[in-house]
Amino acid sequence: MSVHDDLTTVQRCLEDLSRSVGRLEQQLGSGGLEMRRVRTDAAHLRESVALLRDAAAQPAAPRKPELVTIPDTPYDDSLWIDTDDEGLGARDRHAP
Repeated sequence: MSVHDDLTTVQRCLEDLSRSVGRLEQQLGSGGLEMRRVRTDAAHLRESVALLRDAAAQPAAPRKPELVTIPDTPYDDSLWIDTDDEGLGARDRHAP
């Protein structure tokens, strides 16, 4: 199956779910917290499938990695003030 076919199948299932939720609301009433949660969850599923359908309709553009240029010039020495040399400790102290 293609993505379009799968999305159509999911859409039909969600329509069936909405009809079933509507029938349950008629039988149980719509005032209960549980019924409101089920109705809200069904609405969220419909919204999510609509977003998936929109995303599937737009082909993904190939991403080109962002290149970062690293200069060949030495770094400014002020960047290393108050730093320790790995394994050697601070610059003004002697290594063990």
